[in-house]
Amino acid sequence: MRSAYQALGHTIAGLVAVQAAVIAFAVMGLWSWVRDGHDLTTGQVKADNFDSTGAVGFALHSVIGMIVIPLLAIAMLVVAFRAGIDGGTKWAGMLLGAVVLQVALGVLGEDLPALGLLHGILALGIAWLGWHAASFAVAGEHSLV
Repeated sequence: MRSAYQALGHTIAGLVAVQAAVIAFAVMGLWSWVRDGHDLTTGQVKADNFDSTGAVGFALHSVIGMIVIPLLAIAMLVVAFRAGIDGGTKWAGMLLGAVVLQVALGVLGEDLPALGLLHGILALGIAWLGWHAASFAVAGEHSLV
């Protein structure tokens, strides 16, 4: 169980890096697509055949951020309860709370784009929480550093 807890924490931290990569690909691809003379409208974005360069990045960012990472964070909390890792439940719970807030910021950010700033900063916090929580599988309760 300890190795599963550790793997979940490291996987979540790694997926935050993947999230940064796919959203960068999406935005840069979209910018390139617009520069090539295409116009961006809400209708095009909502269409099933939106074909901008990097469009898959938006889809991947949504699926990983709204489904994969939350499920892994829930699994990590469940494993923490079963594994009996000192401090593991506390850190897995904080990680899950941060992931829930991150999803909310991502959803609300469509109407309040400034929340994207918090969304980006919190992503770094989630990566740190995942990595830090994973360290409890080996070391047990220890300091923040």
